[in-house]
Amino acid sequence: MGDIVAFVKDKHAMKKLPKYDLLSGGFPCQTFSMMGNQEGFDEERGQMFFRIMDMINERHPRFVLLENVKNLMNHDKGNTISVIKSELENAGYTVKMDVFNSNDFGLPQKRNRTIIFARRKRLGQFEFSSELVKREFDRIKRKECSLLIYDSVIEVLDKQVDVKYYLSDRIKPTLLSDGSAGFRSKSEIDQIIARPLTATMHKMHRACQDNYYSDLFIQSKGADRPSERMTKAQLARISIRKLTPKEAFMLQGFPKDFATKASKAKVADGTMYKQAGNAVSVNTIYAVLYYLIKNNIIS
Repeated sequence: MGDIVAFVKDKHAMKKLPKYDLLSGGFPCQTFSMMGNQEGFDEERGQMFFRIMDMINERHPRFVLLENVKNLMNHDKGNTISVIKSELENAGYTVKMDVFNSNDFGLPQKRNRTIIFARRKRLGQFEFSSELVKREFDRIKRKECSLLIYDSVIEVLDKQVDVKYYLSDRIKPTLLSDGSAGFRSKSEIDQIIARPLTATMHKMHRACQDNYYSDLFIQSKGADRPSERMTKAQLARISIRKLTPKEAFMLQGFPKDFATKASKAKVADGTMYKQAGNAVSVNTIYAVLYYLIKNNIIS
């Protein structure tokens, strides 16, 4: 199909779309994110939701499943999410939404994302929330599903990695600092539950935004957290590294060899970091679909 913007402009291509039951996807989050300018629908990427609505209005699938950043719920004082809800309701859907944290679904990453589920009104009412989905997910025995499930980031981190992933002595003081006059935040490394991965983590933000780990922490399997007993100056003298692409993808629930295969296909590390940061957590979407199918909301 290619670019969705170009596709929906092609009336002939739209008419040729086969009937389908489920439209699922995400629209660009940067324009709604707290890390961006929050221009919302006023920015070109923010208009992507309406291109999704073009497809919905063409074929009226029975179900719609959309994902975006947590801040979508509060953006523009709640007006943005009200527009999204109204657009779907006017198209004939019952709409439910909630914020889901990847850490609730077997991944050691604090990743909060808004998930919107809509179903044709004629199919009746239904219940949908992060609490209900989590309750259903907790009943799944690990051996009964194909998911990769981890209790802490230690299970993801490799003890030996290429030297290129280690922070240089020059950059460590900057990344470990608590900020400057215009920006202050507590920067900590060695998080047992990782911070949310970002699409720009390859640029290496401060340790209050990105994930960095010391060899002491990794080798001790999390028993030793140097940041709890060392000053920032002392931390700058020990070995600290960033996540590898493999670890980033694993924190999103992807198979262990996903990044290895991509690397062999000549995909650059920077591209893989961007892909991992933009990805939807596998376990979260699995849990959502499992709940919807198990409770005959999707059938």
